Order: sequence, then C-alpha cells, then structure tokens
Amino acid sequence: MSSGLPLMLAAAFFFTLGTLAIKLLGPRFRVWDIAFFRFSGGLVLLVLLFFRHTNPFRGSNRRLLLIRGCTGSCAFLCLVAALQLLPISTAMVIFYAFPAFAALFSYVLYREEVSPLGALCIAGALAGIALLFDFRWDGAAQGKALAVCASALAGLTVAFIKKLRATNGSATIYLYLCAMGLVVVFPGFVSHPILPSSGLEWGLCAGLVAATLAGQLLMNQGFAYCRSWEGGVFMSSEVVLTVAAGILVFGDPVSLRFWIGSLLVLGGAVALNLERALPARTAPAARS
Repeated sequence: MSSGLPLMLAAAFFFTLGTLAIKLLGPRFRVWDIAFFRFSGGLVLLVLLFFRHTNPFRGSNRRLLLIRGCTGSCAFLCLVAALQLLPISTAMVIFYAFPAFAALFSYVLYREEVSPLGALCIAGALAGIALLFDFRWDGAAQGKALAVCASALAGLTVAFIKKLRATNGSATIYLYLCAMGLVVVFPGFVSHPILPSSGLEWGLCAGLVAATLAGQLLMNQGFAYCRSWEGGVFMSSEVVLTVAAGILVFGDPVSLRFWIGSLLVLGGAVALNLERALPARTAPAARS
C-alpha cells in the first residue's frame, strides 16, 4: 500500500468538510463573502505558519503563479455558486471531471500526449457530465453549467501546478492562490459585505478556512510519497465522501440517471489517472 494513502484520504476528508461548510452557510452568504473568508483566512494562516521571517511572495515564474492564482480562485467561485444552486452530490460529481480537463489542457499547453485509452477515459467523463444535464435552462441547469466551468478551470489550474511544482513549494503556490483570490473577490465583497452573525456561522467560516488549508497541505505532502496518478485516484475518495454526506445530511435526491452519470464521470477520472501509470512503468525500457 502506498505510504501516501493515509495523507490523501485525510486530505479528501478535510476537503469534504470544507465543502459541507460552504453548503451549511446557506444562501444568506454570497459567493464573494464565502470566497473572501476562505482566501483571507488562508493567507493569514499561511503567513503565520510559513512566512513570518521571509518575503511570502518570493517564487519562481511569478507570472504563471499569478495566472494560476486567478484560474484557481475563479474555479472556487464557480464551485461555490454551483453548490448554492445544486445538491452537493451533483455539483461535486461534475466538478470531479477536472482530471479530464487537465489532460486536455496539458496537451494544448505543453503538448503532453494523450493515448487512445486516455482519450476514451476523457470521453467517458464528458459523457457522464452530459448525462447529468437535462438541458432545461433553469436554476439546476445554471448550477450544472457553473460546475462544469469550475471543473474546466480546475483542470487548467492543475496543468499549471504541474509546471510550477518543479520550482516552487506547495505553500508558495497556495499563497498566490489566496492572494489573487482576494484581488478577484474584494470588489464584490466590499460592495455589500455580509459577516457572520452567530457563533455557528463564525464556526463554519473558521472551519472552511482550516479544512481547506489542512486539505491542501496534506494533499501536497501526500504527493511526496506517491506518484501523481496514485494521488489522483486516492483523492477521488472525496467524491464518495461528499455524495454520502449529501444523501445522509442533506437528503440529496438520487436517481438511476445520477448513478450512471456519476459512474461515468468518476470512472473516467480514475481510469485516466490509472492510465497515466502505464507510461511510468514502461519508461525505463523506452529510455534504454
């Protein structure tokens, strides 16, 4: 068993807690408010934990760090908006098609080859998304469109991170996400800020900040002990945890169409990560 498995499962658990906190905060809080709490709290904690005695914005390839911060924060905004319009399970299943988008963007940006089997996995994930749509332009369809946008932006962000991790630490990459996220959301937040008004709401906001930071750091640490495709497979457990929470806590409606679409999306994402292991196993022979 990979030594990164416990770290990745813990990361998935904390990311699930963060998603639940967003859902429990409810419609009183706008997308801008939730994002502001997450990014400002994350920035403060990162500086206190890692950058008290150094320039926090030192980093290699700052232009790409800034771009990654913008795409990552926009992905989060779209996901929060989707969670406010959709059952939590549906939003997260669609969002977890991001490995397919990451493969597509990696090919477009860096000419990373996609094998025929990989292309089939991508097609399966996208077919699952199509199945989850009913193509009626109501609140649910808008939420699904936002979830697809979040998934695509997350895929683009993953493609950027793969390049950035070669010369930047995980704390630096996450710091730029929080900083650029604040730049993106501050105008919307300051126009009509909504602050927590009860101990429960303050607790949910604090839980969102702590859970997303813990999940991010655990995931990054986990990738030090397992290969990227293994980490992607392990992190897919977040979907299982979130769907279970959606059904048990929020009473999310499920149907045969939902289960088939979910299996296509999650199966395509997992299979794509597993397919990436094949070149790694045959690489020594290819180099000789």
